[in-house]
Amino acid sequence: MCMVYKDGKVLVQDRLDPKWKGITFPGGHVEKNESFTDAVIREVWEETGLTISSPQLCGIKSWPREDGSRYIVLFYKTDQFTGELISSSEGEVFWADMDTLTELSLASDMEDMLKVFLDDSLSEFYYYRDGDTWKYVLK
Repeated sequence: MCMVYKDGKVLVQDRLDPKWKGITFPGGHVEKNESFTDAVIREVWEETGLTISSPQLCGIKSWPREDGSRYIVLFYKTDQFTGELISSSEGEVFWADMDTLTELSLASDMEDMLKVFLDDSLSEFYYYRDGDTWKYVLK
Protein backbone atom coordinates (compact mmCIF):
# COMPACT_ATOMS: atom_id res chain seq x y z
CA MET A 1 0.00 0.00 0.00
CA CYS A 2 1.37 3.42 -0.90
CA MET A 3 0.53 6.96 0.17
CA VAL A 4 1.35 9.24 -2.78
CA TYR A 5 1.22 12.88 -1.76
CA LYS A 6 1.85 16.41 -3.05
CA ASP A 7 1.01 19.96 -1.94
CA GLY A 8 -1.26 18.97 0.96
CA LYS A 9 -3.14 16.40 -1.12
CA VAL A 10 -3.01 12.62 -1.07
CA LEU A 11 -3.89 10.12 -3.79
CA VAL A 12 -6.76 7.86 -2.75
CA GLN A 13 -8.73 5.04 -4.29
CA ASP A 14 -12.42 4.37 -3.68
CA ARG A 15 -12.20 0.57 -3.63
CA LEU A 16 -15.08 -1.38 -5.08
CA ASP A 17 -14.24 -4.78 -3.56
CA PRO A 18 -17.01 -5.63 -1.07
CA LYS A 19 -14.48 -7.47 1.14
CA TRP A 20 -12.70 -4.18 1.86
CA LYS A 21 -14.64 -1.25 0.40
CA GLY A 22 -14.07 2.48 0.75
CA ILE A 23 -11.37 5.12 0.53
CA THR A 24 -7.83 3.81 0.90
CA PHE A 25 -4.42 4.06 -0.75
CA PRO A 26 -3.50 2.02 -3.84
CA GLY A 27 -1.71 -1.26 -3.31
CA GLY A 28 -1.82 -4.96 -3.90
CA HIS A 29 0.10 -8.20 -3.82
CA VAL A 30 3.70 -9.20 -4.50
CA GLU A 31 4.25 -11.49 -7.46
CA LYS A 32 6.71 -14.39 -7.57
CA ASN A 33 10.35 -13.23 -7.78
CA GLU A 34 9.31 -9.57 -7.32
CA SER A 35 10.79 -7.29 -4.66
CA PHE A 36 8.45 -5.48 -2.29
CA THR A 37 9.54 -2.13 -3.73
CA ASP A 38 9.00 -3.26 -7.31
CA ALA A 39 5.57 -4.60 -6.29
CA VAL A 40 4.40 -1.28 -4.84
CA ILE A 41 5.67 0.60 -7.91
CA ARG A 42 3.82 -1.84 -10.20
CA GLU A 43 0.60 -1.84 -8.17
CA VAL A 44 0.42 1.97 -8.01
CA TRP A 45 0.94 2.14 -11.78
CA GLU A 46 -1.71 -0.54 -12.47
CA GLU A 47 -4.29 1.12 -10.23
CA THR A 48 -3.58 4.82 -10.88
CA GLY A 49 -1.58 5.28 -14.09
CA LEU A 50 1.20 7.00 -12.09
CA THR A 51 4.79 5.80 -12.02
CA ILE A 52 6.16 6.38 -8.54
CA SER A 53 9.82 6.46 -7.59
CA SER A 54 11.73 6.27 -4.31
CA PRO A 55 8.91 4.76 -2.23
CA GLN A 56 9.97 4.72 1.42
CA LEU A 57 8.87 1.96 3.77
CA CYS A 58 7.10 3.68 6.68
CA GLY A 59 5.24 0.92 8.52
CA ILE A 60 3.53 -2.45 8.54
CA LYS A 61 0.13 -3.91 9.32
CA SER A 62 -0.38 -7.56 10.19
CA TRP A 63 -2.93 -9.99 11.53
CA PRO A 64 -2.95 -13.70 12.34
CA ARG A 65 -4.40 -16.18 9.90
CA GLU A 66 -6.21 -19.41 10.72
CA ASP A 67 -3.08 -21.51 10.05
CA GLY A 68 -0.99 -19.50 12.54
CA SER A 69 0.88 -17.50 9.90
CA ARG A 70 0.53 -13.71 9.69
CA TYR A 71 -0.82 -11.64 6.80
CA ILE A 72 1.48 -8.65 6.33
CA VAL A 73 0.86 -5.34 4.52
CA LEU A 74 3.82 -3.01 3.96
CA PHE A 75 3.17 0.73 4.08
CA TYR A 76 5.13 2.94 1.68
CA LYS A 77 4.95 6.64 0.91
CA THR A 78 6.39 8.91 -1.75
CA ASP A 79 6.00 12.36 -3.24
CA GLN A 80 7.85 11.44 -6.43
CA PHE A 81 5.80 10.38 -9.43
CA THR A 82 5.12 10.98 -13.11
CA GLY A 83 2.20 10.23 -15.40
CA GLU A 84 -1.48 10.99 -15.70
CA LEU A 85 -4.06 9.79 -13.22
CA ILE A 86 -6.26 6.98 -14.59
CA SER A 87 -8.73 4.92 -12.54
CA SER A 88 -8.81 1.14 -12.84
CA SER A 89 -11.28 -1.67 -12.23
CA GLU A 90 -10.14 -1.59 -8.56
CA GLY A 91 -11.91 1.75 -8.10
CA GLU A 92 -11.87 5.46 -8.85
CA VAL A 93 -8.67 7.30 -7.92
CA PHE A 94 -8.52 10.99 -7.07
CA TRP A 95 -6.60 13.59 -5.09
CA ALA A 96 -8.06 14.38 -1.65
CA ASP A 97 -7.12 17.09 0.82
CA MET A 98 -5.00 15.56 3.57
CA ASP A 99 -6.65 17.80 6.18
CA THR A 100 -10.15 16.46 5.44
CA LEU A 101 -9.28 12.88 4.47
CA THR A 102 -10.88 11.38 7.58
CA GLU A 103 -14.20 12.97 6.63
CA LEU A 104 -14.44 10.68 3.58
CA SER A 105 -15.96 7.20 3.63
CA LEU A 106 -12.75 5.39 4.59
CA ALA A 107 -12.22 1.65 4.29
CA SER A 108 -12.34 -0.31 7.53
CA ASP A 109 -9.42 0.61 9.85
CA MET A 110 -8.00 3.11 7.33
CA GLU A 111 -8.17 5.93 9.89
CA ASP A 112 -5.89 3.98 12.23
CA MET A 113 -3.56 3.02 9.37
CA LEU A 114 -3.23 6.73 8.57
CA LYS A 115 -1.71 7.24 11.99
CA VAL A 116 1.15 4.90 11.06
CA PHE A 117 1.63 6.62 7.69
CA LEU A 118 1.73 10.09 9.26
CA ASP A 119 3.32 9.67 12.70
CA ASP A 120 7.06 8.94 12.48
CA SER A 121 6.99 7.54 16.03
CA LEU A 122 4.69 4.70 14.86
CA SER A 123 5.74 1.85 12.60
CA GLU A 124 3.36 -1.03 13.27
CA PHE A 125 -0.35 -1.78 13.34
CA TYR A 126 -1.17 -5.33 14.33
CA TYR A 127 -4.26 -7.29 15.20
CA TYR A 128 -4.42 -10.14 17.68
CA ARG A 129 -7.14 -12.29 19.18
CA ASP A 130 -8.01 -12.11 22.84
CA GLY A 131 -10.40 -15.03 23.21
CA ASP A 132 -13.22 -14.36 20.76
CA THR A 133 -12.40 -10.66 20.45
CA TRP A 134 -10.16 -9.00 17.87
CA LYS A 135 -7.94 -6.24 19.27
CA TYR A 136 -5.22 -4.13 17.72
CA VAL A 137 -2.16 -2.19 18.78
CA LEU A 138 -0.36 0.76 17.20
CA LYS A 139 3.36 0.80 18.01
